[in-house]
Amino acid sequence: MNDPEITQFPAPGDQLPPCNPCEGTLTLLARRRSTTAVTMTGPGPSQHQIDQLLRIAARVPDHGKLAPWRFLVFDGDSRARIGRELGEVFAAANPDATASQIEFETNRFVRAPLVVAVISRVIERHKVPEWEQILSAGAACQNLLIAASAMGFAAQWLTEWYAFDPAIKDAMGLRSGERIAGFIYIGTGPQEVQERPRPEPQIDRWNG
Repeated sequence: MNDPEITQFPAPGDQLPPCNPCEGTLTLLARRRSTTAVTMTGPGPSQHQIDQLLRIAARVPDHGKLAPWRFLVFDGDSRARIGRELGEVFAAANPDATASQIEFETNRFVRAPLVVAVISRVIERHKVPEWEQILSAGAACQNLLIAASAMGFAAQWLTEWYAFDPAIKDAMGLRSGERIAGFIYIGTGPQEVQERPRPEPQIDRWNG
């Protein structure tokens, strides 16, 4: 695992190169593969590494410099506490649910040592279109996935039912107009993850 002290962030006003050639980055992107949260174990990132991951996640295209996203971190005991909320909401919505089903929902957030909710917070009636602001939140999710992999951790981007449930969103303190772009699960994965079939990209060239 990389030493977290290696990452150097520029200060405002620093002169940055227009590109950063790096064969290792191309290899990482070509071979990036999500690891299912249920297979993750510890250790997870340290607090210093979490801080770095979130600073990297925030370095995304952001038309208008709006920062139309924020991060909600679940680690330690907070994973079990939000899990109890999930279990209660699920049981209330599914009165016929079995004890094992409720237990499964209760344990969703303890599948990985760290879960980060990326929350999209669109600024309405702004000259920057809502769609661009939402895409920026999605880019933050992807940056977080890639940064976790580069730091030596496994990661998976999930939403699942609780990303859209009003009671859970209230329990997480989401404000009016905020939506969950994704939950990023981060931990230590198995030795290898099997590559899945991937479609060839559809590519067209415009000829006027």
